[in-house]
Amino acid sequence: MGGSRSAGQSRLNNDDGKIMIAENVVQKVAGVACREVAGVHAMGDGGTRAFSAIRERIPGSSGPNVSQGVGVEVGENEAAVDLDIIVEYGVSIADLGRNIQRNVKTAVERMTGLNVVEVNVSVDDVHLPESDGQQNQSRVS
Repeated sequence: MGGSRSAGQSRLNNDDGKIMIAENVVQKVAGVACREVAGVHAMGDGGTRAFSAIRERIPGSSGPNVSQGVGVEVGENEAAVDLDIIVEYGVSIADLGRNIQRNVKTAVERMTGLNVVEVNVSVDDVHLPESDGQQNQSRVS
């Protein structure tokens, strides 16, 4: 990217016109980038995940919603991202959060040209591993 941009110009606004990027595009890019990070079990709060699970079972549905658990605010040149996640048990939440922030920021900036000013990660739950065959077993017979 050359240094020949005049004042007020960006990668999205130039002498040829404007490039507009819809919020749902940024949501999808951020959702995919977040899910790529090891340690993310799922995204969205409990109600959203339950509704999505029902929707996915309907014949002809489009499958999983990659923007579930992703909120964005998109301006002309900048974007802010909010993520709701469920982490795998045993993962360092602080490290996971930083890895998510880095991956989402890089992906959104690379694909859209927007400057990502913040990536907020909200950990809503921890997914606990279930022992095979020990789910709901009674202690007495």
